[in-house]
Amino acid sequence: MNNRKLRVAMVGGGKDAFIGAIHRLAFHMDGQAELVAGALSVNPEVAVQSGEELFLSPERIYTDYKVMLEKEATMPPEKRVDFITIVTPNFLHFEPAMLALEYGFDVVVEKPITFTLEEAKLLEAKVKSTGRTLLLCHTYTGYPMVKQARQLIRSGILGAIRKVYVEYPQGWLSTSLEKTNHAQAAWRTDPKRSGKAGAMGDIGTHAFNLAEYVSGLQVTKICADVNTVVEGRMLDDDGAALLKFNNGASGVLMATQVAAGAENNVKIRVFGEKGGIEWQQEDANTMLVKWLDRPAEVYRAGTGYADSFAKHNARTPAGHPEGYLEAFANLYRNFISTIRARANGQTASEEMLDFPSVVQGVRGMAFIEHVIASGQSEQKWIDFTI
Repeated sequence: MNNRKLRVAMVGGGKDAFIGAIHRLAFHMDGQAELVAGALSVNPEVAVQSGEELFLSPERIYTDYKVMLEKEATMPPEKRVDFITIVTPNFLHFEPAMLALEYGFDVVVEKPITFTLEEAKLLEAKVKSTGRTLLLCHTYTGYPMVKQARQLIRSGILGAIRKVYVEYPQGWLSTSLEKTNHAQAAWRTDPKRSGKAGAMGDIGTHAFNLAEYVSGLQVTKICADVNTVVEGRMLDDDGAALLKFNNGASGVLMATQVAAGAENNVKIRVFGEKGGIEWQQEDANTMLVKWLDRPAEVYRAGTGYADSFAKHNARTPAGHPEGYLEAFANLYRNFISTIRARANGQTASEEMLDFPSVVQGVRGMAFIEHVIASGQSEQKWIDFTI
């Protein structure tokens, strides 16, 4: 595998989709992979048009992902795809992922990983039994300063962690956008396609994953308030949760899609006995470290003092902004590097292996289950179990 690009097939992500183009930019960014096949839409006409616009060979433009996976699995080694990227709505993650693993492909899948927690557990078992690699696209863990924050906390320099605050405010669903033929709004607010959670599934899982990733802790209890603000909407569009972690720390998580005017400024703060860290996407190259007994420090991406994980995921010299696309590409680069190492009989480094996997996918689905259950319960505090 060292002498060629990895070959990618995509399920979903055609010309009428948003996230497919982001994935293609991400895995092309380092020149390590190329799209060679796709079943790019459930609409056959759109699938063909999308494939043609991406200059795929006509024989590798498919209108059915099952047919694609079957045919691609029988291709000779010099043509066979290496991994499958799944960028469909939530209800159509599980089946193509399971089938891809059965055919021996590695898998990239959008979050949340499946439609239900049961499906996530089955997928986890399939990953283990096949020995394949799965990347779950929690983009925000790809930022250099998010990785710096995680490593700083792991070093123990902040002391025992006491508080975690994480928030994800959006405003794009402040009105009934789903009733205006807006494709993204329509499926994300539809329980048949999105699942039992709206905002909590779409962006709450990002906040949850970021809280556990940066702090290095795991949630053990949850107490949630989940709301549907826009009249007539079928799923939640706003919510907050109190969290308890496995070291005794407590936290607060907020996710809303009705904060009118808000964009995507994901933000996390983690406080220990001696100090705390603060990071937000609107200034993604910067991490603040605040101390109890001395002035605050400013960490910047691309600098010589960054740790190995931050350096591994930084692409430009200090002062050159890196953002969402680069963070996305970091996930792909680490995933691809891990696949190459395995194929070549080598051991992947810790930096390579630092990407969200099926384990985080299962925990994300458990978060959805528990946050909705707590929001609907009078009991409120619920044990976080899987």
